[in-house]
Amino acid sequence: MNPEDSTAAPAETDVLIVGAGPTGLALALDLARHGVRALVVERADALFPGSRGKGIQPRTQEVFDDLGVLDALRAGGGTYPVGMVWKDGRRQGEHRMFDEVEATEADPYAGFALMVPQWRTQEILYARLTELGGGVAFGRELVGLVQDADGVTADFASGPPVRARYAVAADGGRSTVRRALGIGMTGETVDPAPAVVADIRVSGLDRDNWHLFPPTGPTGPADGEGGKGSKSGKGDKGGKGGGGLGGDFLGICPLPHTEDFQLAAGFSDPSAEPDLSLDGIRKLVATRTHLSADDVTEVRWASDFRPRAAMADRFRDGRVFLAGDAAHVHSPAGGQGLNTSVQDAYNLAWKLAAVLRGTAPAALLDSYEEERMPIAAQMLGLSTGVHRGEVRRGAATQQLGLGYRGSALAVETRTDLPEKALRAGDRAPDGNRSGIRLFDAFRGPHWTLLTVGTDTEVPELPGTRAVRFPAYEAYGTGVFLVRPDGYVGWAGESVESIGSVGSARGLAEYAARVGVAR
Repeated sequence: MNPEDSTAAPAETDVLIVGAGPTGLALALDLARHGVRALVVERADALFPGSRGKGIQPRTQEVFDDLGVLDALRAGGGTYPVGMVWKDGRRQGEHRMFDEVEATEADPYAGFALMVPQWRTQEILYARLTELGGGVAFGRELVGLVQDADGVTADFASGPPVRARYAVAADGGRSTVRRALGIGMTGETVDPAPAVVADIRVSGLDRDNWHLFPPTGPTGPADGEGGKGSKSGKGDKGGKGGGGLGGDFLGICPLPHTEDFQLAAGFSDPSAEPDLSLDGIRKLVATRTHLSADDVTEVRWASDFRPRAAMADRFRDGRVFLAGDAAHVHSPAGGQGLNTSVQDAYNLAWKLAAVLRGTAPAALLDSYEEERMPIAAQMLGLSTGVHRGEVRRGAATQQLGLGYRGSALAVETRTDLPEKALRAGDRAPDGNRSGIRLFDAFRGPHWTLLTVGTDTEVPELPGTRAVRFPAYEAYGTGVFLVRPDGYVGWAGESVESIGSVGSARGLAEYAARVGVAR
């Protein structure tokens, strides 16, 4: 078959994923664990080359632990360096980027934002995907998408069409798929002035600090994730402090296990047109720092943008889903975009798998939009708040407190619970007792039937792993059915209602509704 012949019979797959960024790769990887055939298509000829989304929050680290890539990411990444404020070529003192959050038994990765250049994160996800038998078709530019009652047909600028039962748009903020579906984006311009992010080689700076060069005038030092800035030298929330991106700040951050630095620069003039050439970046650095233009020896990647916060009007159109930047576009402040996007994929994968293998009704897929749209809206507000200096990076930006209590998939049968009790819809905490680590028990594409501090009898539910755990304050006592994405789906004191026909509170009925059985 001639690969350039668009009239050839379409290739067939279960799920077509458009876009090989972190969202698309994570989704394909997770689907592969579930035994689902997925094809990732990418218009570019290679993976994205820049460091842009370099922050991996604690909740996303838990996701990557489950997907089997956290060790590789830790080996290829590092901790965030302490900020060092400069003025007139002299060090003015340290600037802490984040409020301290302590790790606990329940939240083992809390307080540790992992820094990994985005290109490396993608390489690691791609390597893991190929280990599981998946891959990416590069150089496949989508030009058309139509759907019917049974599936989706995608056409490309070259090569044969693809026929899939479902499709997922993971093709970024300018999503071709979203536009083809006619789905609008509603949002706001966070900052009318441009910002620049670039990967550079530079001499004259140590690799132990994130080097911050405040704009001249009354504002303080820059701070942030890929162009995110704090103008407060003390890290407070006053005025535009604690994370604002506007103004003529500049930050230069060493990227772990490379010779590169990530440069992030803001502009106060909305009409500014940043020059991304080597000469342009050299001039920018020489103008705003004590370094000379010749100290910048190479620009490896560069991008400019105007920070915006927007969300798609819906995350689903029939058999096509939107995920990642195709569904929500963040200011880069606070490092929420990549993390929210990966968790979109993590939420969607197990649902697609359950429907495709026939153990759950198609209605299960309705819960993707129901659960992810409120989270995306919340994270958009958080990112904008960090950008404008209204919110400090800390517990909220780590995403450990996010959950789905309001979801139709969250069934809580217990009553009179304490205010801070774990409930259905919450993230299932880690724990380590009696030689059992809960995250180890949860790891994999299965559901987990967890009893904590009770000897109540539980049924054998196909597709679940049964775990008995001693009394543990993070859970209280009871029976918890933990979803493949690590959230509590069903919670009860016991399973006495198990055989209750027609009762939505019954564990057996719940299991059938969400496709637990394989």
